[in-house]
Amino acid sequence: SQPAREYVLRIELAPAGEIGLPKVEGPLDASRPLVVIDAGHGGHDPGAGNGAKSEKNLTLALAQALRAQLLAKGGIRVALTRDDDRYLALEERSGIARRLKADLFLSIHADSAETPTASGATIYTLSSRGSSDEASRIAMRENGADSINGVALRQTSSDVSAILVDLSQRRTGQLSDEFAQLILREGQGRIIFRERPVQSAAFVVLKSADLPSVLFEAGYISNDRDASRLASAAGRKSFAELTAQAIRVYFARQLEQVPVG
Repeated sequence: SQPAREYVLRIELAPAGEIGLPKVEGPLDASRPLVVIDAGHGGHDPGAGNGAKSEKNLTLALAQALRAQLLAKGGIRVALTRDDDRYLALEERSGIARRLKADLFLSIHADSAETPTASGATIYTLSSRGSSDEASRIAMRENGADSINGVALRQTSSDVSAILVDLSQRRTGQLSDEFAQLILREGQGRIIFRERPVQSAAFVVLKSADLPSVLFEAGYISNDRDASRLASAAGRKSFAELTAQAIRVYFARQLEQVPVG
């Protein structure tokens, strides 16, 4: 008889050390606000899927549409954590925003559920524990993007407690909540939100406590209607317009609060 064969999955990982920073587009004036847009998943991590549709492709298309919408109106600088099908560890994503000294970080995802009728968008901010059991479950799934079959691809620089929101940085949490509410406001009547549209959970990708950060689950890829909307030109346009408007209002409000003289 033939000897049993062992199959090994080999994945090329980026060398140790900091990755290169993406291009910042928009005004050359460095005083203009900078938003870093993160397309969830990528590379060997496709995220959730529905037939030929994969989360990594949907999120990249949404991120690119949002960038185009922001640049078309001007006044805001924009950078994407990834502009192609590449893998980035969760800490690298928020790390890019920190190194670029971003003013706002938005991570785009598409939800998934065993129940195909589950639908609607959800906006998440960081908290030490989930605002619901489902929020905690979703955070665990997204945080697992840094592992394969439960094996960590790289050691994080700190343990789980490092993602807790420190009381001294409560202002950042307030700004994140404000931005989340603006997305909800601008999206009303344009996209369908879940019954609890704004929630919180311990997402690793949002753990930069010094940077206002939001994770936007734009819909359920496991739901045929949501998936078709996210994959369509009209759906991308609607997502980009409402999110870009929320970003503009957010920065306008921050500018109003800056003391003059």
